[in-house]
Amino acid sequence: MNNNSILSLTIRRFRKHRMAMFGMITLIIICIFVFIVPFLSQQDPFQQDLLNRFQPPSFSHWMGTDDLGRDVWVRVLYGGRISLSVGLLAMFVSVFVGSLVGLLSGFYGGLTDSVLSRITEVFLSIPRLFVLLALGMLIRSLDLPFIKAGSFGPIAFVIGALSWMGVARIVRGATLELREREFVLAARAIGAPDSRLILKHILPNVFSSVIVSATLGLAGAIISESGLSYLGFGVQLPTPTWGNMLSNTQSQMTTAPWTVVFPGLMIFIVVIIINYIGDGLRDALDPHHFKK
Repeated sequence: MNNNSILSLTIRRFRKHRMAMFGMITLIIICIFVFIVPFLSQQDPFQQDLLNRFQPPSFSHWMGTDDLGRDVWVRVLYGGRISLSVGLLAMFVSVFVGSLVGLLSGFYGGLTDSVLSRITEVFLSIPRLFVLLALGMLIRSLDLPFIKAGSFGPIAFVIGALSWMGVARIVRGATLELREREFVLAARAIGAPDSRLILKHILPNVFSSVIVSATLGLAGAIISESGLSYLGFGVQLPTPTWGNMLSNTQSQMTTAPWTVVFPGLMIFIVVIIINYIGDGLRDALDPHHFKK
């Protein structure tokens, strides 16, 4: 079965997963609104209108206004751009580090496997939330030129650097099995270097597992960023994210519930549809389904 037929079968199986397709379409729509609409809109998420504080949702303000008269709809869009960007960057960091560690550990085995496995176990034993809070506080205290007010890059890197262990274990297990397969042994017998064996023969065969882990890791990274921002250790105000919008409005739950409900609802929707997409990819990429 060639690569084109496998790809077509994967797409066909994914399309049969109704919730995954619903999640994919919904995520695309959200990304269009979050990443494209703010650039086309003339509305400013920082613009204050104190005469229109705590206005309920209406045709002029779809999601109402907050305590400073800022449009919640516009801030949700801008906040989503930051939250999703943090999730994507953290996911790429965790997938890169985890895949690298897993491939090297599983392919070489022996001392390399032992050392990298112990490092993975050390990271797994670290209380993740405590370290995230500590590093978030440290980043806030540093006065470095590449860390500007509202910068999300360092936060995303920290989240990704503490989230790669699951990917590493999955890739290691798959690599341990693949390195003994006939096509890898044949390539080794004709003198193929280790780099070619890893990149051309093993990595493509663990890619499906990495994709599924990356999808689920994206949801986890968004939750981590939201939690950090909610606690005041993530991206700092006035730059909006869904997390710090929740933190800044929690006292308004009874007086202006729309300022809390909409950011929280967006986190809930995005996380659940990403999990649906991950379930669909897991089923579609299952090699047992490619048997004729």
